Amino acid sequence: MSDRLLPYGHQWVSAEDIDAVAAVLSGEYLTTGPTIGAFEAALAEVSGVSQVVSVASGTAALHAMYSAVGIRSGDEVIVPPLTFAATANAALYLGANPRFVDVDARTGLIAPDAVAEVATSRTRAVVAVDFAGHPADYDALRAVIDPGTALLADASHSLGATRGDRPAGSLADATAFSFHPVKPITTGEGGAIATDNPDVAAAAARFRTHGITRDRSLMGTDEGEWYYEQVDLGFNYRLTDIQAALGLSQLSRLNAFLSRRRTIAQAYLEAFAGLAGVGLPMVENAVSPGWHLFVIRVAANRRRSFFDRLRADGLGVQVHYIPVYWHPLYRDLGYQRGQCPTAEAIYGESISLPIFPAMTDGDVDRVITAVAAAAADLL
Repeated sequence: MSDRLLPYGHQWVSAEDIDAVAAVLSGEYLTTGPTIGAFEAALAEVSGVSQVVSVASGTAALHAMYSAVGIRSGDEVIVPPLTFAATANAALYLGANPRFVDVDARTGLIAPDAVAEVATSRTRAVVAVDFAGHPADYDALRAVIDPGTALLADASHSLGATRGDRPAGSLADATAFSFHPVKPITTGEGGAIATDNPDVAAAAARFRTHGITRDRSLMGTDEGEWYYEQVDLGFNYRLTDIQAALGLSQLSRLNAFLSRRRTIAQAYLEAFAGLAGVGLPMVENAVSPGWHLFVIRVAANRRRSFFDRLRADGLGVQVHYIPVYWHPLYRDLGYQRGQCPTAEAIYGESISLPIFPAMTDGDVDRVITAVAAAAADLL
């Protein structure tokens, strides 16, 4: 057993990142300053959209995005259960009802045919999750939903990934990103909404600032420069310039981060090909994943012993994700186990291996050796 736990994900903060943050700390603006705009502009370019609104977390991004597209009390929001709870929770925040649909058995991505079966006149939005950094098939989803239904992306895993020649951020009507430390880039905590719809961007921008506007065309007043109006119920979801400085510096290394993740993933795919009892992630044609996670599958009745063995070997493996409706909160709301059998089966077999840009070749070899040995002994 190693004394050093190798986590499944970890940030990589460089001296340049620290210098960028220090420069803001030494400057005039710690929040609502020019670094926010610079970060948003850089994100828009990477995401292939015209509008980006930064916010305080990935959860805030989901909340603001749902509100900005008009989700309200009584609406239904279709989501997959193979995600972090925030994807569904953000619908509850607005009084809407999450409607869970099953996923594709090969990819873990929301299944378009399942969406088609459950969509109703109350469906206000369909939210796809780019599980493990693999963008969902948004064209297939758009083909099965009503034109008035918003198609949204939870791309917390997939910044920098592409489907065809289109980057994550440009595939849906609006997209939420997360910048938690294990994500493709980090701002410590933080998130953003990407869209080409200026009305959605404006609504999200108001939502992050208490619902306040200073736009005189909206206020219809000749009051002085001090004047503002609260036109919506919003929140204090602003990102700081301190965080934006870190994010902007990190974004300059996004391609290098992605390249390293892809190199590690390829090493795993080659090493584990043909390894008895270990199922490997599938990559769809025309997709270049971000490899936020590398998820293997083992028989459900061996998963716990396999997981414990890897933890004992010093690998900080994890499981992504407990189906959202299994949580007591959702059980108390009337959701029951069994409604998405494919997602539940994937959960029962999944283990996420360490994969992050700062891993050394020795770290990668350590993971490969430990997985192969555990498979030989336990599977």
